[in-house]
Amino acid sequence: MENFYLFVVMCMLLIILPGPDFAVVTKNTLTLGKAGGLKTAAGTCCALLIHTTFAILGLSAIIVKSALLFSIIKYIGAIYLIYIGIKALLSLRKSETTESEINNVHRFSNGSCFKQGFFTNILNPKVALFFLTFFPQFVDSGSTFIPFLIMGITYAILTAIWFILYVYLIHQISAFMKNIRTQKVIEGVTGAILIGFGLKLALEKSH
Repeated sequence: MENFYLFVVMCMLLIILPGPDFAVVTKNTLTLGKAGGLKTAAGTCCALLIHTTFAILGLSAIIVKSALLFSIIKYIGAIYLIYIGIKALLSLRKSETTESEINNVHRFSNGSCFKQGFFTNILNPKVALFFLTFFPQFVDSGSTFIPFLIMGITYAILTAIWFILYVYLIHQISAFMKNIRTQKVIEGVTGAILIGFGLKLALEKSH
């Protein structure tokens, strides 16, 4: 493996770019608190490790080269993003909610945060495509097993560090967002953004 430090710098620049993972982590942190954001980030990082395994085993290459498989995964991922977005928008219809009901909803939602982070990432074939196009640029000729493993773990760790810092930052400045009306506005905006990401993913060409 060559230019590892350049790889780390490039990863850091790419990780902070807004995307579906970023939107889901933001939504769950602002509406469910620090625990919701961290669980969402954990799900994202687990999905990245699975993508790394797929890349090492060559499964990602099969998915990328197969227009049918790529499209199937792409549309499932798009539908899931749209589903999360619509779910957030539908929550706006509940105009009045007691504090007890809010706590119950938050406890239930916290349990699904990991799943949202995981499925948002694992069902995005662009992540597999990214691994297959970005990682080889930092690998010498020969076996790719160890380099891909190191880069995949490094990328997941950097993602985890970024999201932990981001979640804590959002949590610290979210005191003024405890108002129920404000939280509903946040859910509405992020819900619309997630639907937008889903439609964008669905309308993109396979290759």
